[in-house]
Amino acid sequence: MADYSVSLKKLIDQTGMEVTYAPDDLQKCIVKSAEVNRPGLFLAGYYEYFDATRIQILGLAEMNFLSEQSTAIRRTALEKLFSQKPSAVIISRSQELLPFPEMIEFAKKYKVPLLRSTEMTSTLLSNLIGILNTELAPRVTRHGVLVEVYGEGILIYGDSGIGKSETAIELVKRGHRLVADDAVELRKVSNRSIVGRAPENIRHFIELRGIGIINVARVYGVGAVKVSEKIDLVVQLEHWDQSKNYQRTGLETETTEILGVKIPCTAIPVMPGRNLAVILETAAINNRQKKMGYNAAQELLERLGLEGNPDLPM
Repeated sequence: MADYSVSLKKLIDQTGMEVTYAPDDLQKCIVKSAEVNRPGLFLAGYYEYFDATRIQILGLAEMNFLSEQSTAIRRTALEKLFSQKPSAVIISRSQELLPFPEMIEFAKKYKVPLLRSTEMTSTLLSNLIGILNTELAPRVTRHGVLVEVYGEGILIYGDSGIGKSETAIELVKRGHRLVADDAVELRKVSNRSIVGRAPENIRHFIELRGIGIINVARVYGVGAVKVSEKIDLVVQLEHWDQSKNYQRTGLETETTEILGVKIPCTAIPVMPGRNLAVILETAAINNRQKKMGYNAAQELLERLGLEGNPDLPM
């Protein structure tokens, strides 16, 4: 799995932090760890298990601790911290917490970016971790279409020319939103979540055979597109095969793995006369109902008195 990184400039743009000192162009200051640390123990003299690749955040507790120390002890603690050359040092609650002169001195000496944020420490931690988990997530690109239907992210696979893009544009016309067409970048943002987005250079564009390339955001408005969406359901469009036994009851939930995360999936046969947009709308609603604990096939079994019988007569 490849290692990914994000620039400090991108983090600053997304969080609104203020730059107190930067040793270089912020675009060249790189963060490679998704973990964020509060170095209270380190400042108190416990140096084991310190990861210098992490962003270090100093909040009210750390700053008050340092203010209570003598100048000599504070200088020693801060120099020890900055000499580790962390990705960045951030002071939260900047409206009430000012950096000590030693911080700017050692930031320049060891070329460590020093930033400030008006956010509360816990809020800043949460925001940074969320952004870093997305930007540094393991990822893979797949050929397909990603749409948001009734709040459910549906990733559509299928052979070239089977109608993925046409189905997506019909869904957009029905009030749903396009996330990606042709190439979908899938990121593992947690052990249970995969988020999809379009590569930036083809974002909001879709190809329709016989018409060509269109910009969905320009044609249907910005409300018809979305930058990213969590994958809730994978749909495989395939040509109708009479010999294949397609899902008819929905009792069993099939899954597929993406980057080690299991996602519900279903195969939908394509044949003349089938309205795929309506079928996908129904699939999205049904998937949401299952997540909420309701299964229509199970209710039907109970009504027929066949609960627990796997041989459903359908």
